[in-house]
Amino acid sequence: GMEKLIACAYKRPNALCRLICFPWAGGGTFKLAQWGRLFNDSVEVYCVRFPGRETRLKDPYAKDMTSMVNEITNVLLKDLKEKPFAFFGHSFGSYTSFAVAVHLKEKYRLEPAHLFVSGAHAPNSEQVLPLKTLPIYDAEDEEILAHIKALGGISSELLQNEHHTKLLVRTFKEDARVFQTFSFEKAKMDIPFSCDITCFNGSDDKSYDLKAWQELTSGDTSFYELPGGHFYLLEPSNEIFLTKHITKCLENAGL
Repeated sequence: GMEKLIACAYKRPNALCRLICFPWAGGGTFKLAQWGRLFNDSVEVYCVRFPGRETRLKDPYAKDMTSMVNEITNVLLKDLKEKPFAFFGHSFGSYTSFAVAVHLKEKYRLEPAHLFVSGAHAPNSEQVLPLKTLPIYDAEDEEILAHIKALGGISSELLQNEHHTKLLVRTFKEDARVFQTFSFEKAKMDIPFSCDITCFNGSDDKSYDLKAWQELTSGDTSFYELPGGHFYLLEPSNEIFLTKHITKCLENAGL
């Protein structure tokens, strides 16, 4: 299951820590797996490949967040017990990484050395609630495609390929449906984490309720705004900032 679920473009068996990356709705592993080249030998980068895309094109899409979390945990558990790990998630990936982290803490008493989230409201924020009821799954494909184009992050060549755009829209809808099944009620548990949380977002993206992430850890929470829109993280200068900053945070965690 590891080869199917995880893309690791730069293998570093002797790394001190693993950074597990979780992509956005409709996204694959290519961009974040390439971050491996920007880190030094102390960090190995894994990127999670959600079902229904890339080499998992024939795998059925996840029906809900619970099944996605269970698959990721089952495949990664041995590696997560082996050495320290951190999570980075962007947009939908922020919620997925958080859901996996909560499950690991509740069931295995494991937690990331650091949680890096990007382009997403805190899961305990009131602002998440309206997103849960948006009729994304039943929306017209043209409407979804217009939304994806407005967010950016996809090359114009790919958007001219009808087969690719059809697949992209379908995958985006399926991921959105998974997101809408995700629920987190802070009242039901103590502060879930003790690790530090760092929140990133693009200066031209919509504003997110990031402050509420502070309620989810007894560790420190910090906030960084980088130039660009929703896909600010794909800009080479921002990639360099992000990977350098993540390295510094992991070093400070004493790994």
